[in-house]
Amino acid sequence: MLVYFTFDSRPDLQQQLLDQFPQVTFVFHNEIDNNVLAQADVIVTYGEDLTEDHIDIAQNLKWIFVASAGVEMMPHEKIAERNILVSNVRGIHKKPMAESVLAHILSLKRSLPYIYNNQRNRVWNKRGGNPSELNGNTALIIGPGAIGAELGRILQAFEVYTIGCNRSGEPAPYMNETYRISDLKNHLSKADIVISILPSTPETKHLLQYEHFQLMKESAIFMNFGRGDLVETDLLIRVLEEKLIGHAVLDVFEVEPLPSNSKLWDLDNITISPHCSSHSIRYLERSFEIFVPSLAKWLRGETDLVNKMDILRGY
Repeated sequence: MLVYFTFDSRPDLQQQLLDQFPQVTFVFHNEIDNNVLAQADVIVTYGEDLTEDHIDIAQNLKWIFVASAGVEMMPHEKIAERNILVSNVRGIHKKPMAESVLAHILSLKRSLPYIYNNQRNRVWNKRGGNPSELNGNTALIIGPGAIGAELGRILQAFEVYTIGCNRSGEPAPYMNETYRISDLKNHLSKADIVISILPSTPETKHLLQYEHFQLMKESAIFMNFGRGDLVETDLLIRVLEEKLIGHAVLDVFEVEPLPSNSKLWDLDNITISPHCSSHSIRYLERSFEIFVPSLAKWLRGETDLVNKMDILRGY
């Protein structure tokens, strides 16, 4: 069996695979080699490098392991036609992403950008910045899955009231209340912080419209840490220019990298995070914690793998 990594991982993690699975041939590349691809039974990828042509070439391919949560850039239909199993690392992002979201919230609440700017300019002013507090706030989390639950757990430790919105309306962990996404408009006005962690699906594309932002508090912090197509870029610019909300923290965008001529760069009520909230020196380590037991099951002929996906649905 040939397992083809289309990225080069840490040497210690590679050695772990070689030691644990001596019967498997592993190939690690930073670019796809079509000759190796044609022989691969399993591909491990970040999900951004595979095309329809690659799937056609990989005639032995039975399983794609995606070392990422998102699969929107993959050739969905072609993979589905071949009935290739797809699984991912859903869940490994929850701790670094929850910490990133919390860091941004506390930074804004405690006026850290103002403090940092004064330091750069050698200004001593302990009265400015208009700091506020996180405790007593209400956070509305759109998509309270693994990441949202971890975020809810941490926010509740800060005495934040948490409201979740998911597809079913069924109770979600660490949410004080949970409602259907279809009822979102009824709850936006309650929130001091609105956080989206939704995946990219046909249902979530441009889900948030102008009227959603009109319903938010003028002081609200809007945070998108899911996928950039949740809100149309021009709409976001309009919302921020009109100051319908207090601040936006965006880790994802419709077009990435964000073009240097985008108006978003010029606005003073936005924090631009370059899709890095899940980054951590432990990222691949956590990915392998899912891949290794999945590969062991696969070698035993089992296909009920953790985080098995419906590629056409997108999650």
